Amino acid sequence: MTETLVPPKAGQATKRLFIKTYGCQMNVYDSERMADVLRPLGYASTDTPEDADFVILNTCHIREKAAEKVYSELGKLRQMKEAREGGMTIAVAGCVAQAEGEEIMKRQPAVDLVVGPQAYHQLPELLTRTARARGERIGADFAPDDKFDALPKARGVDGVTAFLTVQEGCDKFCTFCVVPYTRGAEWSRPVAAVLEEARQLADKGVREVTLLGQNVNAYDGEGPDGQPASLAKLAEALADIPGIDRIRYTTSHPNDFTDELIAAHRDLPQLMPYLHLPVQSGSDRILRLMNRKHGRQKYFDLIDRIRDARPDMALSGDFIVGFPGETDRDFEDTMDLVRRVNYASAFSFMYSPRPGTPAATMGAQVPDVIARERLHALQALLTEQQIAFNRSQAGRVLPVLFERKGRHGAQAIGRSPFLQSVHVDDADHLIGQIVPVEIERGQQNSLAGRLQTKVSNAA
Repeated sequence: MTETLVPPKAGQATKRLFIKTYGCQMNVYDSERMADVLRPLGYASTDTPEDADFVILNTCHIREKAAEKVYSELGKLRQMKEAREGGMTIAVAGCVAQAEGEEIMKRQPAVDLVVGPQAYHQLPELLTRTARARGERIGADFAPDDKFDALPKARGVDGVTAFLTVQEGCDKFCTFCVVPYTRGAEWSRPVAAVLEEARQLADKGVREVTLLGQNVNAYDGEGPDGQPASLAKLAEALADIPGIDRIRYTTSHPNDFTDELIAAHRDLPQLMPYLHLPVQSGSDRILRLMNRKHGRQKYFDLIDRIRDARPDMALSGDFIVGFPGETDRDFEDTMDLVRRVNYASAFSFMYSPRPGTPAATMGAQVPDVIARERLHALQALLTEQQIAFNRSQAGRVLPVLFERKGRHGAQAIGRSPFLQSVHVDDADHLIGQIVPVEIERGQQNSLAGRLQTKVSNAA
């Protein structure tokens, strides 16, 4: 018999919920949905853990330091729990929970429950059981469609942009990555379910959606005709929803990038000209060791085809340095690839061995001091490219979606089509609107601009 918590009656005190999110945008989406699951039970979000009745750490297992940060945070929460009158319920969710659930319960007795990324829809039931007996672990061996079917249809939305998960899991099995073990096999939500959620977001004022997936361009959810639909077809359907003016997606895999998706970037103005397309290394030898199943030339050819279709496309990527066996020549191949592609932004990391992955037991592990030197050199090049790209926007007029107030007076902050943060004075009356902005200067992490003319509050 399934137990549920009884929703609060009118006049009852609101319970306070604090969620700390680590890692990727999919975790951000999951955290928002956990808040949605708990809202009918009387949980309202709070900005600090000190006054929370329920604290959730939504974790990432991609890098070793990320997992250790979780244990450090749990130590602080234990002290808060012991000092707080009435106590505190502590949960660990996400990928660290899935991979290290038993270890978490042993290592930190303050934790009341552990829930994997495919089971957070069960939080209400888990809270009921945890109220009587500590020590619950729910893993990810549930079908993802069960999770999405169980989530509340209504989403709490705060702002004009929103994440929307359309695909989960990974079948690629890169030798450095734990995602296939923590998120499971690739699975795509039906088109109808995605469109329904997008319409609800649009009705609440969302104008830009970012479609999420571990391999989002592998999307093959059931379409209206009962056949698998591609990401390109999904984007076309989303573009028809009134109010959805911008569409982004992340993260893509080079092997799943189709001609149809390239054509969608050419033909759909709602698809923003900014693409996150990780390559990880510029060395063919290292790419083989990583089991990436593509080489540098295939990546170059793909970039050329994308830029032929959309000449203004800005590119972002992911890079790992210090992978086992990486030589100076391999690293120089990565630097050469970066110079040739010329990124608008990118993420770069030192290789971090994750237990259970093939790379963790490979020979020729690169010493940290060498890996760190390579990382600094790569990041210096990527920063140089990012600054150059941002500065190149000076003098252009870009459509900016204003998202929130800035720090100074009537300043507002928005996003360019290329995902850059744009600061504009005397624009706080334009939150939620897409407005032409003349860019005055570009800096490392943002642009500064001015309104071309006085713009009214009209949408």
